[in-house]
Amino acid sequence: MGGNSRAFFSGILFVVGVVALVAGIMYLSMSAHSLPSFFPGHIASGTLATAKHTTRGFVGLGVGIVVLAAAIALLSTTRRRRYRRY
Repeated sequence: MGGNSRAFFSGILFVVGVVALVAGIMYLSMSAHSLPSFFPGHIASGTLATAKHTTRGFVGLGVGIVVLAAAIALLSTTRRRRYRRY
C-alpha cells in the first residue's frame, strides 16, 4: 500500500473508532427508551424501558479503543516509511 492509501484507511478507521466510542458512551449513559430509535436495543415503552445496555456499551468502548489504536498504528507506520532512505 502506498502512503496515501494508508493515510486514507487510517482516517476511515479513526472515524469508525470515534463513532464506536460515542455509541458505547451512549449505551452506558442512557436508558433504553432514551436511545435514538435507530440504535439496536431501543425500547419505546414497557417494563424494560429504564434498563441500560451495559454489555453493548462496554463492547462499543472496546471496539472503539481497538480501532483507534489500529488507526494510530497505521498512521505511525506511514510517517516512518515516508522519511526512510533506501
